[in-house]
Amino acid sequence: MVSHLKTTLNIDETVMAQLRREAARQNRTMSELVEAALRLLFHRGKQPQKKKLAPLPRFHGGKPLVDIADRNALYDAMEGLR
Repeated sequence: MVSHLKTTLNIDETVMAQLRREAARQNRTMSELVEAALRLLFHRGKQPQKKKLAPLPRFHGGKPLVDIADRNALYDAMEGLR
Protein backbone atom coordinates (compact mmCIF):
# COMPACT_ATOMS: atom_id res chain seq x y z
CA MET A 1 0.00 0.00 0.00
CA VAL A 2 1.31 3.42 -0.96
CA SER A 3 0.52 6.34 1.27
CA HIS A 4 0.95 9.99 0.46
CA LEU A 5 1.37 12.91 2.79
CA LYS A 6 0.35 16.43 2.07
CA THR A 7 2.75 19.18 3.07
CA THR A 8 3.49 22.83 2.42
CA LEU A 9 6.78 23.99 0.91
CA ASN A 10 8.08 27.49 0.30
CA ILE A 11 9.52 27.52 -3.21
CA ASP A 12 11.04 30.46 -5.04
CA GLU A 13 8.73 31.95 -7.71
CA THR A 14 11.14 31.35 -10.57
CA VAL A 15 11.67 27.72 -9.57
CA MET A 16 7.92 27.25 -9.24
CA ALA A 17 7.36 28.71 -12.71
CA GLN A 18 9.94 26.32 -14.15
CA LEU A 19 8.28 23.45 -12.31
CA ARG A 20 4.86 24.35 -13.75
CA ARG A 21 6.24 24.59 -17.31
CA GLU A 22 8.14 21.30 -17.02
CA ALA A 23 5.13 19.49 -15.54
CA ALA A 24 2.97 20.72 -18.43
CA ARG A 25 5.64 19.76 -20.97
CA GLN A 26 5.90 16.23 -19.55
CA ASN A 27 2.14 15.97 -18.94
CA ARG A 28 2.83 15.13 -15.30
CA THR A 29 1.85 16.73 -12.02
CA MET A 30 4.16 19.06 -10.15
CA SER A 31 4.04 16.63 -7.22
CA GLU A 32 5.29 13.81 -9.45
CA LEU A 33 8.22 15.92 -10.62
CA VAL A 34 9.15 17.07 -7.11
CA GLU A 35 8.96 13.50 -5.81
CA ALA A 36 11.12 12.22 -8.70
CA ALA A 37 13.69 14.97 -8.08
CA LEU A 38 13.84 14.14 -4.37
CA ARG A 39 14.22 10.43 -5.11
CA LEU A 40 17.17 11.23 -7.40
CA LEU A 41 18.73 13.42 -4.72
CA PHE A 42 18.41 10.74 -2.05
CA HIS A 43 19.58 7.96 -4.36
CA ARG A 44 22.68 9.94 -5.30
CA GLY A 45 23.51 10.40 -1.60
CA LYS A 46 23.53 6.62 -1.04
CA GLN A 47 26.07 5.93 -3.76
CA PRO A 48 29.62 5.44 -2.52
CA GLN A 49 31.78 8.50 -2.91
CA LYS A 50 34.55 8.18 -5.46
CA LYS A 51 38.01 8.36 -3.97
CA LYS A 52 40.24 11.08 -5.27
CA LEU A 53 43.14 9.37 -6.95
CA ALA A 54 46.67 10.32 -6.07
CA PRO A 55 48.50 12.07 -8.89
CA LEU A 56 50.59 9.85 -11.12
CA PRO A 57 54.33 10.10 -10.67
CA ARG A 58 56.25 12.13 -13.23
CA PHE A 59 59.70 11.27 -14.49
CA HIS A 60 62.26 13.24 -16.43
CA GLY A 61 63.84 10.91 -18.95
CA GLY A 62 66.71 13.23 -19.79
CA LYS A 63 67.89 14.09 -23.26
CA PRO A 64 66.88 11.88 -26.20
CA LEU A 65 69.48 9.24 -27.03
CA VAL A 66 68.84 9.43 -30.75
CA ASP A 67 67.19 11.73 -33.27
CA ILE A 68 64.16 9.72 -34.42
CA ALA A 69 64.16 11.62 -37.71
CA ASP A 70 67.52 9.95 -38.50
CA ARG A 71 66.44 6.49 -39.62
CA ASN A 72 69.92 4.97 -39.59
CA ALA A 73 70.69 6.29 -36.11
CA LEU A 74 67.33 4.99 -34.90
CA TYR A 75 67.96 1.51 -36.32
CA ASP A 76 71.46 1.50 -34.79
CA ALA A 77 70.04 2.45 -31.39
CA MET A 78 67.33 -0.23 -31.63
CA GLU A 79 69.92 -2.86 -32.49
CA GLY A 80 72.15 -1.76 -29.62
CA LEU A 81 74.94 -0.42 -31.81
CA ARG A 82 75.00 2.96 -30.10
